[in-house]
Amino acid sequence: MSKPLPRAGRLVTDPPSLTALAADALRSKILRGELRPGDRVVENRLTGELGVSRPPLREAMRILEQEGLLVQTPRVGAVVTPLTMQDVYEIVTLRENLEAMAVRLGVPVKSESALAALRETLELMTSHAASGREDVAVEDSYRFHAALVALADHRRLEESYRSLSIQLQLCMSMNRSARAAEETLVERAERHRRLFDLVVAGDPDAVLRAMHDENSRSFVRTIETELADGSPSAQAWAAEFRGPA
Repeated sequence: MSKPLPRAGRLVTDPPSLTALAADALRSKILRGELRPGDRVVENRLTGELGVSRPPLREAMRILEQEGLLVQTPRVGAVVTPLTMQDVYEIVTLRENLEAMAVRLGVPVKSESALAALRETLELMTSHAASGREDVAVEDSYRFHAALVALADHRRLEESYRSLSIQLQLCMSMNRSARAAEETLVERAERHRRLFDLVVAGDPDAVLRAMHDENSRSFVRTIETELADGSPSAQAWAAEFRGPA
């Protein structure tokens, strides 16, 4: 006998697997900064914290290895992928140039639907800030900036930006940790609202100045001594944040 069809209007979906839940939880720990680049992933501790057994946890760790968040190290095991100053230099400068290109192409805004999508990310960030949702702060930042890039209506530019999503969020996480003591979530949301208002006003130069003042590099000053040196270009770039000796 065939199985009865679901009632009309009801969406039937499979619940997420233990592996998917463990991958989401572990990814969140990394992007929130609870596990930092170079930290060892201790399976015994995580099975208790996440409430899963070793098999789904190990499968989740393999997923995060494929995403570039974890790496296997001889005689140590899995660690959060370490970052060098060269990595940070490349990620941050590429982000800045992709976003600048998007602003040049997308402001003044030509698509009301794209602007509405950007406004939606801002309202979600504002709602989360009012609720004290520090756990989604990095995701909120990435979502807003990805929507900003989408204003350009440039598929390859948007794909390039999204291909860096995990690396961008790692740097955003470190930046949020560096700014948390001096900027509340509500203040952060208001800063993004000012940026949104400049986008609506249609002045790309003003938007770019505000994005530069936003200083998505705040964390570089706090972590510079922790990271291995990069190329001469990366070292010169990092030196901008040291100030006078």
